[in-house]
Amino acid sequence: MSSANPPVIFIFPGQGSQYPGMGGDLYQEYPTARRIYEQAGTVLGYDLAELCFNDPNGQLNLTRFTQPALLTHSIACLEVFKELTDRQVRPVTAAGHSLGEYSALAAAGSLGFEEALRLVQKRGEFMGTYGEGEMLAFPVDLDSARPLAEKHYCAIAACNLADQTVIGGRGEDLDRLTQEAQALFPRKRPVRLKTEGAFHTYFMVSAAIHFRPFLDQAAIAPPGIRVLSNYTGGYHAPEPASIKARLFFQLFHPVLWFDNLQSMLQEGDALFIEFGGGIGSGETPAAKRPNLEGMLKKAMRGTDSDAQYFPVINTQTLQETAAALLKMG
Repeated sequence: MSSANPPVIFIFPGQGSQYPGMGGDLYQEYPTARRIYEQAGTVLGYDLAELCFNDPNGQLNLTRFTQPALLTHSIACLEVFKELTDRQVRPVTAAGHSLGEYSALAAAGSLGFEEALRLVQKRGEFMGTYGEGEMLAFPVDLDSARPLAEKHYCAIAACNLADQTVIGGRGEDLDRLTQEAQALFPRKRPVRLKTEGAFHTYFMVSAAIHFRPFLDQAAIAPPGIRVLSNYTGGYHAPEPASIKARLFFQLFHPVLWFDNLQSMLQEGDALFIEFGGGIGSGETPAAKRPNLEGMLKKAMRGTDSDAQYFPVINTQTLQETAAALLKMG
């Protein structure tokens, strides 16, 4: 895109946006997507395409499989998009929610696809094996959520919006927290999330300790564009050692996604493109909605931002977005 166009930001979803059938439409239509899934299967040591498209053993929602599956889908969406746009759409920033931060680093050239896959395979394995607890999303601000969480030995896992906080803890503690929350905030409904543990809280410290040697050994380069850190809420420093440290701390500290959104919105009237995943009750890729769009648009409310948003999560949105952006020049 020309210099007259708005700055482009690539964003990538995390766990919770996986579904059986994810990526099947891309695989059938684009040789590049097939190559990426085959490459992923070789690296991982199992047929990722079969797992994602058919999920024969009901494993897609297990963290050790979810994370490589989502990263692969995001990168497949990205690489086919680059082909369809003749690589004319160049981002200035990349960001991802939780696992999505690894996709963002891959998009920025800091992580090669195979290295990113190996990392998230180990990350998911250790989070599923050594983590414990559960999570719930609570539509209140951080200042309201934090004392309630700590009173029940729970912890803040993510700050997604000014009025959307995720809490992690043991199931019985979250039950007691929910009971008290319903009395304190009768109009607010906490929603239990389907996860294998209380991600991004102290329940993940052991997982992070097991993961650190793999981070230490990973080939990470300075990113070619700016990448946002969930751990700090701001931009990663370019030094690989700093990136590794922040990815380590990200495992057991809250995802500061609202801070990430604020940083992105300060870039002016940017153009956001979301790659990968999908949510909603529909069963096919075409029936899915983007994961991060709602949070982005809520963060824009009350601001003077004129940011634009485009999804690339299936063949239909891929083709529509590529055509629209090429038309914009």
